[in-house]
Amino acid sequence: MIAVLDRPIWHALITRHSSFAEGGACAKRYQPAVSPFVATIDDEPSSLEDVRHLIPPDGTSAFLQGTNCPPIAGTEVALEAEGVQMVATKIFSGEDEAGIINLTDADAPEMQALAALTKPGPFLPRTHELGQFIGIRDNGALVAMAGERMKLDGFTEVSAVCTHPDFRGRGLAGRLARIVASRICARGETPFLHAFASNANAIRLYQTLRFELRSKMVVTLLRRKV
Repeated sequence: MIAVLDRPIWHALITRHSSFAEGGACAKRYQPAVSPFVATIDDEPSSLEDVRHLIPPDGTSAFLQGTNCPPIAGTEVALEAEGVQMVATKIFSGEDEAGIINLTDADAPEMQALAALTKPGPFLPRTHELGQFIGIRDNGALVAMAGERMKLDGFTEVSAVCTHPDFRGRGLAGRLARIVASRICARGETPFLHAFASNANAIRLYQTLRFELRSKMVVTLLRRKV
């Protein structure tokens, strides 16, 4: 069952996130305003040819999977980086939610602004629709948030864990991540997450929360050749 995490985007788009999917039987992407991620069912040439047509002519799309993305005719690599995938090794429960707010559509502009400042990963105008996001406000301003991104059978990804630079060092990110994970566990699902391999601080934080390294992942940002 856990092998689905080798291609988490694909398995999300054919199951619990199918309502956000565009594409055909062998290649799919999230709707462009939701997420830049694309995926294929396998690395066969026909599947890769299908995904080429899903890359916006004037933009980029991102692969995230356990193996390197093979060369795709008519595209070029804008970025390739090593990531890690981590899976929770404990059941989170009973987290204190005092002062935590559930974020809604009305909070989307502030969520985007915080993500743009802190760069936890791509956060587009409709990313918040992928799952429940929570946050902490200080004097009315959103200063920290975390939420759910990819959802596939039995698993939900903890994502967009970030804190405004002026409020770091207070344990806000860890607290929010624990609460998101607790809610996922309460539904009988397993929390997982991703980080860039170079982000040692984030990896250490998640290890203190008892997430363990499951696999290396490869992030590949593609654009069409002009």
